[in-house]
Amino acid sequence: MEPQASKAARGMRAQTADEIVADHRSDDAGQLFGITELCREFDISPRALRFYEDKGLLAPRRVNGTRVYTRRDRARLQLILRAKAIGSSLAEIKHYLDLYGAHGEGRAVQMKYVLDKTSKAIAELEQKRAHIDASLAELRIINATVKRSLGK
Repeated sequence: MEPQASKAARGMRAQTADEIVADHRSDDAGQLFGITELCREFDISPRALRFYEDKGLLAPRRVNGTRVYTRRDRARLQLILRAKAIGSSLAEIKHYLDLYGAHGEGRAVQMKYVLDKTSKAIAELEQKRAHIDASLAELRIINATVKRSLGK
C-alpha cells in the first residue's frame, strides 16, 4: 500500500471507514476506474488485482473486453488491502465481504464479525506485548549483571 506521506504529497488523504462503507454501498456505475488507475492509486500490480478477481474478491465489469471498476469495486479493494495489512487471510477477507450481501443487508452481521475478530486480535497482541515486556526485563537484568561482572 502507498504510504500516507506519498498520498499527502499528491494531495490525497486516506478515506475514513465510513467513507469506504458509503462507497461500498454504492452501485454507481457513473464513476468507473481502469486497472491502471487503481493499480497506481493503491500501489499494487495488475497481477495482484487479477489475483483478487480470481479469488472472487472483486468482480469488475467488462466494457468491450476491458475491465472497468466501479466505486464499489474500488471500496472493496481498499477493504481488501486494509484487511491484508492487519494480517487477515484471503479466506477471512472473502468471508467478511460476503457477509455484506448484495445491498448491505448483512452489514450488522459484518460489523459483529469485525468486532469479534478485532477483539481477539487485540487480546493476542496485548498478550504478545506482555511477553515481550517480560523478555526485555529479563534481558536487561542479564545485561546489567554481565556489565557489573566485567566492571563496566
